[in-house]
Amino acid sequence: MSSHTILISIGSNIEREHYTRRSLAALKHFFSDVTVSSVYESEAVGFNGNPFYNAAARATTSKSIEEVCATLKSIEKENGRVHTDKKFCARTLDLDLLTYDSEVTTTPVVLPREEICYNAFVLWPLAELVPNEIHPETQETYAQMWQNFDKQKQQLWPIDFTWS
Repeated sequence: MSSHTILISIGSNIEREHYTRRSLAALKHFFSDVTVSSVYESEAVGFNGNPFYNAAARATTSKSIEEVCATLKSIEKENGRVHTDKKFCARTLDLDLLTYDSEVTTTPVVLPREEICYNAFVLWPLAELVPNEIHPETQETYAQMWQNFDKQKQQLWPIDFTWS
């Protein structure tokens, strides 16, 4: 079986500490070689809500893109995530597949995930976790992308957080 490298964004704004820690345990259960960034706090984007905790994870897997997405949705559901019609809303846990190797695709999901380029709460954790990895479309490293990012657009700050 071939091994694939995946990058995942982690977000929570309901019982943030609890669900952020649970995300790591779940990711380690389903994937291999899991590493995580620091945790950042950001204001809710797109709706009025409690601030989010955000992080990024890198892992390896032999699962297909479809299987990875289904696994992430199942972890969200097991952690009390209710999927509503609203794109922007409070959530216990939000896990999004950001990249799958250097695949560029629109099916079954858009990869690399577009918000890498425009959400500080996705890009900064990636720039910290995998600074020298290359974004499949921009061909820049995540560190370069973060360096060039307009940091006035969204407020984000690292917090003192212990994963275990």
